[in-house]
Amino acid sequence: MTAPAIRVSGLHYAYPGGHEALGGIDLEVAAGERVALLGPNGAGKTTLMLHLNGVLTALQGSVEIGGTMLSRNTLRDIRRRVGLVFQDPDDQLFMPTLAQDVAFGPANFGIRGAELEARVARALEVVSMTELAARSPAHMSGGQRRRAALATVLACEPEVLVLDEPSANLDPVARRELAETLSGLDATMVIVTHDLPYAAQLCQRAIVMDHGVIVADGTTADVLSDADLLAAHRLELPWGFAVGSG
Repeated sequence: MTAPAIRVSGLHYAYPGGHEALGGIDLEVAAGERVALLGPNGAGKTTLMLHLNGVLTALQGSVEIGGTMLSRNTLRDIRRRVGLVFQDPDDQLFMPTLAQDVAFGPANFGIRGAELEARVARALEVVSMTELAARSPAHMSGGQRRRAALATVLACEPEVLVLDEPSANLDPVARRELAETLSGLDATMVIVTHDLPYAAQLCQRAIVMDHGVIVADGTTADVLSDADLLAAHRLELPWGFAVGSG
């Protein structure tokens, strides 16, 4: 049998000072699946996300990516296979031009020459920003910067893509453009978001976290249709939004 794209087993994590952010997470995500990770602030969503490529190290439990256990010896390989797109593009855009930013990741993994140029070109094409390759990201709109940050990760050709609040602070057009880009990707995807309509648009499965544990896991339609569940965990659909309406 093919190993799941992500397997998390018995994951516990506490921050310095003793706050337990993860209280025993068990999770499997199949290859090609798109999963929304929902929950109130402080639920542990971002902490879990940061364990998926070793930014944080579990106190107890394990993380496997495509059957490979995350460890000190496999960390570099896992970081190549799991791409994180942070909420703030400034965390990923720091070079003078967009093309240089997009080249930075694969170059760090040893890609050189024509293959590096091809990866940059492919990533920029996917996010529809080829014509902006020579522009400084500092002179781009918020939506462009969000897609630019995505391109820096796509150039590494990850198997798993993890996005933290991708629609936050985007205007409606930029929000739609990013959703169209994400919809066209083949990678396994975990989307951490408070934006429930975005979750409904992009993900077939939704997981709700609260107080460091998973409290619900089902189809996005079923999860978002459970008004009591949403209310209990400080989640709320926009007024007038009907589940299944997109």
